[in-house]
Amino acid sequence: MIPPTLTAATCALLLASASAAAPPAPKDVMAAISQDYVRTAVDTLAAFGTRHSLSDATSPTRGIGAARNWLKGQFESFNPPSGTLTVHFEEFQPPVGGRIAKPVTFVNVVAVLPGTMPESAHRRIYVVGHYDSMPSDVMDPDSDAPGANDDGSGTVAVLAIARALAATPCEATVVFLCTAGEEQGLIGAKYHAEQAAARKESITAVLSNDIVGDPWGPGGDKSRATPYAIRLFSEGIPRNPSAAQLQTIRALAAESDSPSRQLARYVAEVAAIEDTVVRPMLVFRLDRFLRGGDHSAFNEAGFAAVRFTEVDEDYRHQHQTPRLEPGPDGTPVQYGDLPEHVDAEYLANVARLNAAALVHLANAPAAPAAARIITAKLEYTTTLRWSANREPDVAGYEVVWRQTTDAVWTGVKDVGNVTEATIDQNKDNVFFGIRAYDCHGYRSLVAFPAAARD
Repeated sequence: MIPPTLTAATCALLLASASAAAPPAPKDVMAAISQDYVRTAVDTLAAFGTRHSLSDATSPTRGIGAARNWLKGQFESFNPPSGTLTVHFEEFQPPVGGRIAKPVTFVNVVAVLPGTMPESAHRRIYVVGHYDSMPSDVMDPDSDAPGANDDGSGTVAVLAIARALAATPCEATVVFLCTAGEEQGLIGAKYHAEQAAARKESITAVLSNDIVGDPWGPGGDKSRATPYAIRLFSEGIPRNPSAAQLQTIRALAAESDSPSRQLARYVAEVAAIEDTVVRPMLVFRLDRFLRGGDHSAFNEAGFAAVRFTEVDEDYRHQHQTPRLEPGPDGTPVQYGDLPEHVDAEYLANVARLNAAALVHLANAPAAPAAARIITAKLEYTTTLRWSANREPDVAGYEVVWRQTTDAVWTGVKDVGNVTEATIDQNKDNVFFGIRAYDCHGYRSLVAFPAAARD
C-alpha cells in the first residue's frame, strides 16, 4: 500500500511527530463483524412488528419507540471502558402535512466515535441506515411492517460496523446514524443533514445502506443471484447548481467528477485493495427510477454521499403488508418484508465492505486543497499544483488520471512530498486528480483540479 519512495526511516519520523495512536487495520475491523450478530439483529428489528414513523412510541415491545430504544441500547453496549462512543437521540417535530398526518416527534439515533488526530478529528465520516418501515399503505401506522430488508438490513449494517469499530477509534470522527422518517420523505436524514450544514460541519463522506440484505433476485431466482455484488449509486451534478457552478462543471467537463462520484470510485478501489467478498457495482446516477434514499438528503445539503443497494430487488418484499396471495399458477406467493428474506452472510459481507471503506476514509488524509491544473500557456505536458496537507503523518502525493471516456482512474504517479508536479500527459486528453497518502499507506479521496493560470 505504501509507495516505494517512502522509506521506513521517513515514515518513523513522521509517525513520531503525529499525536494520534496507530489506526485500526481494515481487515481486523472486517473480521470483527459477526454474521451471527447480523442475523440476530435483523430478527430483533423485524420482531417489533412495525417501525412506521407514526406508530406507537410508548409500547416497550412494538412500534417505532421500542425500536429506537433498542437501537440506542445496542450502541451503548458497544461502548468500550474508555467511554469514547457517545450515543444520543436527535429529536425534532416536523410540520404536519404530506405523509405526516399528525403531530409527532421524530427521533434519529446517533452514535459518534471521535477522531484521535487533532488535525483530522473535525472531519466526519458517516455510515447511515433508516430504521423506520412501512406496509402497503405508507399512511398506515398500525399494520405489520417488519421491514427486515428495507431497511432493517441497512440499520443492522450500521450496528455491526459500530460494534466492530467502537473500541478502536480512527483519526477522523466516525458517525453512526440511524434515521427515522425515510419512508415519509427522508425526514430524519434531511433534518440531520440540514442541521449539520447549518453548523458548518465538515462531512467528508456519507455511506448510506438501504435494502442491502437479499442477493437472490426476485422470487429467489438463483439464476439472477448476485451474492458478490452491491450497487453503489452516486450523483454526478448537484441538484439546483448555481449558474457559476454549472459554468465550472461545463468548462472542466466535470459532469462525472463530483465529490460523490469520487467517493464511489474510492469505495471500489478499497474493495480491490482489501479483497472484499462483496464488490461495488458502480452506477453513475443519483438513485433508481421512482425511488429515493437518505443519501440524496445529504447531497442536497452539499455533502458527498452514496447509496448501497442490492443488485436485483424483490419488490414483493418491499413496502408490502405481509400476506399470501395466489400466484399465476395458484401457488401462494408471500408478500412482505420478512426476516427470512434477508441473507445474513451477504449482509455481513456488505457491512465488511462498508467497514473497509470507512476505515480507509477515516484514517486517510484529507483530499488536497486548492488542486489546480496550470493553464498559463499551451504545452504538451501538464503541471498541477495544490496546497500541502495539515496532517503530520502525510508522506506524499499521487497524481492520478484516466481517459475522458473511462469510468475510473487508470493511471497513477507517486510525485513525493511536494505541492507541484509535471506529468508527461496532455491536459486536453485526460482527466487528472490529486490525492495525499500517509505513512500507513492510506490514500485520501481524489481532488479534481480546477483550471488556473498559477
